Amino acid sequence: MNRKFWLLRGLKIAFLGALFILVMGFGTRALWNWLVPELFHGPFISFWQALGLLLLTRLLTGFRGGGGRPNFSRKWQKHKNDWKQRMETRMASMTPEEQEKFRQKMRASCGPPWMRRGAEPAPTTATE
Repeated sequence: MNRKFWLLRGLKIAFLGALFILVMGFGTRALWNWLVPELFHGPFISFWQALGLLLLTRLLTGFRGGGGRPNFSRKWQKHKNDWKQRMETRMASMTPEEQEKFRQKMRASCGPPWMRRGAEPAPTTATE
């Protein structure tokens, strides 16, 4: 895709995002000023206070929204448990020598930095 297409798409998204924030702010302000003063004898609010209320609501309830990935954490936990079970099965079928060789290989590629490529651990200083 060409650069002009992406620039126009980005400007369109920015414009729609700003429009959405404006509509939500004015809508919140209108509903608040219509309902709260009459029902609860509360104060009238400005547009900026309405945006602050919307932000506070999102902070308290979370930013996920309804259109996010439902049950993502459960799916991730299931995936993690499946991976762990497969790894335990593979390790059980290996001899102790093969297991140790596998562990060394994993430490060399995925372990802490001082265990990679035979490097020595950084000296630690204990302060008392």
